[in-house]
Amino acid sequence: MLEKTTRVNYLFDFYQSLLTPKQRNYMELYYLEDYSLGEISETFDVSRQAVYDNIRRTETMLEEYENKLNLYEKFQKRQQVIKEMETEVEKRQLESPFKEWLDQLQELE
Repeated sequence: MLEKTTRVNYLFDFYQSLLTPKQRNYMELYYLEDYSLGEISETFDVSRQAVYDNIRRTETMLEEYENKLNLYEKFQKRQQVIKEMETEVEKRQLESPFKEWLDQLQELE
């Protein structure tokens, strides 16, 4: 479950601008603020089932966006390359400019 939550949080981070305000609100409350379906339904005065359906549809949409755009997959690959570069820089005790470049790459993520 934690792995799914982490994945959805990343997908939401990458693709939230493609969602409607209602979808963003539900996802933020459910995944980021840890609201229950009941709490969200009370907040928006809708049924618990409506909230559940909206969240599941939104999760599906996020996965479809990822299948087409691969932003999360590319992010993961960049993170792996950066870690490998850091390991080599430390192993070889390299300093400037390599360490500075790695720091800049990390800041971009």
